[in-house]
Amino acid sequence: MIKTIEKRDSNLLWLICRKTLNKGESHMVSLLEKATNFNRKVKINFEGGDLTSDAGLLLYREFDEKIGFSQTIKDFLKVNDHAKFRIHSNSDIAIQKIYQNIAGYHTDDNADELTIDPAFKAVLSKKTLASQPTISRFNNRLDINNAKQFQYINETLMDKVYSIEMPKQVLIDLDSTNCQTYGNQYGSNYNFHYSANGYHPLVAFDGLTGDFLKAELRSGNVYTSRQVTRFLGPILNRYSNKYPTIDRFVRADSGFAVPELYKLIEDNKAFYAIRLKAYKTLYAKAADITARMDLICKDNIYDYSVVYGEIKYKASKWENERRVVVKIEKPEGQMCYNYTFIVTNMTATPKKVVMFYSNRGTMENFIKESKNGFAFDSMSSTEYIANMNKLQLAMLAYNFNNWFRRLALSTSMKSNRMETIRLKLVKIAAKIINRSRYLTFKLCSSCPYKKEFWDTLNRINNLVFLS
Repeated sequence: MIKTIEKRDSNLLWLICRKTLNKGESHMVSLLEKATNFNRKVKINFEGGDLTSDAGLLLYREFDEKIGFSQTIKDFLKVNDHAKFRIHSNSDIAIQKIYQNIAGYHTDDNADELTIDPAFKAVLSKKTLASQPTISRFNNRLDINNAKQFQYINETLMDKVYSIEMPKQVLIDLDSTNCQTYGNQYGSNYNFHYSANGYHPLVAFDGLTGDFLKAELRSGNVYTSRQVTRFLGPILNRYSNKYPTIDRFVRADSGFAVPELYKLIEDNKAFYAIRLKAYKTLYAKAADITARMDLICKDNIYDYSVVYGEIKYKASKWENERRVVVKIEKPEGQMCYNYTFIVTNMTATPKKVVMFYSNRGTMENFIKESKNGFAFDSMSSTEYIANMNKLQLAMLAYNFNNWFRRLALSTSMKSNRMETIRLKLVKIAAKIINRSRYLTFKLCSSCPYKKEFWDTLNRINNLVFLS
């Protein structure tokens, strides 16, 4: 029975008791429809059918199938779980969290809003998604071994990517960052460098490809170089043993200027450029280079000037002398000099070594991408180990997209950040037609990136493994 609405409220039509016949069963459907004020001919309701706004996830699922992303997680993630049966397996929940992250649904609470989304159900091959309470219980089941497993999964997947596109060099950029916290997270502490409470994880990226090589959660108040040799050692050993033909380079700022790190890199036959803090001894050693700058500026104290040089230097804790490259720079209109000291075992000219180190700025872009695009710094759990594993899952989500971007996107699309890729290729509206034999995604006809969508799909299908 349809109840007629009064004329003064004619814009609002309530269909309260509509019976429909569906496979022999009768059920109630309530429909709210409203006309807009700016145009009475335009009406709005939520009866469009089985729709999704994330149809572009199909591209990621196709790429997933190509490199075995989800299957690798299923093969190697072994959670200490005593339950005999779960509707949502632990590996399925981990994969769901990664796909949510790709689509921009970063919090566990978002799972409740996506439970029956047809795009997510299709890419995850599930009738319904895990809810927020299920995900929260999963987070609390994870332990330190699972964090190690996620790192192994990351390395295994990187091997598969290398079997499609083998790099000639790997440039390991070391850094630390701040993951700000706002609650009672265990291990969170005040960091004076960032002037904020949070964690202070170590991170390593490949400066050439943007691949996230490793991440390790640490307490908020530890010094930058804390446990850096233990952190970097396995990365160098892996490349030395598995990929000996790949040239290995390491870059880091002055927070990592410790002799143990230099020796570790040298022992692994890799190259490094690490900035040193400017001490009186270094200024004194660089006196001849300073004299060259004084001579240049003698008759011109206004213009910009720069000189390069090198010295041999041995700090008190160093076992032997090392090469230190020096850059002295006088900004335009200033009288003071700016000094840069970089310890290195590279044989390139001082200017090229400085340029090599200065390109380290790309590292900040990778960190921003991991935070802005994948909520890498979202440490919402009160448990330290739960946050440790969240960090690893965010790293996997970042790499999943970074490999997708590098191998599947066209040249014009590769430079886009995650927010742009999400806008162009993920957030595509589609209507789903479910018939007995096929599930058809009818994507938005007016999508402005149809060409890019088909081009990406073709690139994924044409990927060839080298070995």
